[in-house]
Amino acid sequence: MRSSLSLFLLSASCFSAAAALGGLPSKIYGVNLGSWLVLESWMLPQEWLDMGGQQCADCSTCIATEFAFAQAYPDTVDKIFDGHWNSWFNQPDVDALVHAGINTVRIPLGYWIVEALVNRTTEFYPRGGLAQLRRGLQQLHKAGIVAILDHHALPGVQTAGQMFTGRCTSDVEFYTEFNYHRALIWTAVMTTLSHVDPDFAAAVSIEAVNEPIMNADQTPGYGDFQMNFVKVVRATEFLLGVPTPGFGAMPAPADGNFTAMLPHVSDDNIFNAEVRSVLIETVPILLQLEIKGLSLRKEPLVTTFSDVNWQFNNPPNPAAAAIGSQLYDNHLYYSFGGVADANPDAYMTSICNLNRVQNDAAVGNSPLVFGEWGLPTQFNATDEFLNMWADAQKLAYSQGAGWMFWNFKVEKSELAGNLSRQWSYLEGIELGYFLKDPTQVHDPHVCDPYVINSTTTA
Repeated sequence: MRSSLSLFLLSASCFSAAAALGGLPSKIYGVNLGSWLVLESWMLPQEWLDMGGQQCADCSTCIATEFAFAQAYPDTVDKIFDGHWNSWFNQPDVDALVHAGINTVRIPLGYWIVEALVNRTTEFYPRGGLAQLRRGLQQLHKAGIVAILDHHALPGVQTAGQMFTGRCTSDVEFYTEFNYHRALIWTAVMTTLSHVDPDFAAAVSIEAVNEPIMNADQTPGYGDFQMNFVKVVRATEFLLGVPTPGFGAMPAPADGNFTAMLPHVSDDNIFNAEVRSVLIETVPILLQLEIKGLSLRKEPLVTTFSDVNWQFNNPPNPAAAAIGSQLYDNHLYYSFGGVADANPDAYMTSICNLNRVQNDAAVGNSPLVFGEWGLPTQFNATDEFLNMWADAQKLAYSQGAGWMFWNFKVEKSELAGNLSRQWSYLEGIELGYFLKDPTQVHDPHVCDPYVINSTTTA
């Protein structure tokens, strides 16, 4: 295996062109595959207890995350999580998504899926996720569904006290040179696999960071990371022979030496010192991975970022980092407060006058996708309201590139109670909140009573 992969990395002449699935759909109708490869125990409370986890009010004080679980059960964590990965997302789920008309999934991933990046003396996570990702991507590709590989849980943790980072902690260290560097190596690995591993044929985009800290004063260096993220993707593609916007493609070196490529490219533009270092450190990691076949997809990946308006206090604009196709991601949950008063009229007035697509476009963050949203509310919502609420959100988010609901499913159990009613897209179809055709709504005029005249201040 080592010899064949080495030869692939050393010479572009080894590539055989493969038919690409294509990029993202012109309009995204999607779901998140949350709690699959980054487990959030609140979404599957009974299964988590059955696995050996715990529940607590403060997720940093008990076994509530993958980190805490792997630390507590080092000898059995891999086997237990393999069982979860197989059961939580599998072929019946893919079939259900096809039946629901879904064309895109966003797959939350932790940095630990690239196992070489984990410091096993201080960081604790299950092994074996990459094989599961390959399995899932194969099933999605056969179903005609494309995937965004979302770096959901970053090295060092990007946000405090959140299960979605893989570790509930107040010690946030992602915004450092060391962890930016590890995240960029992850990016180079995923970019390479997306182009050369046939199992990754469904992967058409990579998202840099899920939900960074909103206060830009607390994310030093994040703008430089954005720049380097795009450069790593494009530099990796350039060296693989994928035509890179504005740069073309790198011809195979005469001596077949991969590392000899770098001295022959300009150190300006995409090949700065950090990018070069990342690429060199990526090679031995790739040599350790089991790639069952070698093929080259010629279409560049779409780079994806949380939109600039996710942060405040003069944040860096990811539009400044774009080289080629780029997508911008906005998340909107009313259930956590701060968006609208907790009553049906306020919710409908807010969503029916939403201007996030326009505001983002004004600063270059277009196309905009709403990568996470849901039906949960801060009040007891009736079925009648949830029909309206689903319609209004779909209409608002479809003004941009489309939407991806959080989540494709949640646990249905006595302990989970009514959780799935407003958090599960597939349950929402069964309950009638969503139609089986995601392009359709119950009432296209649902917002008419709530639209505020353009001359009026909301």
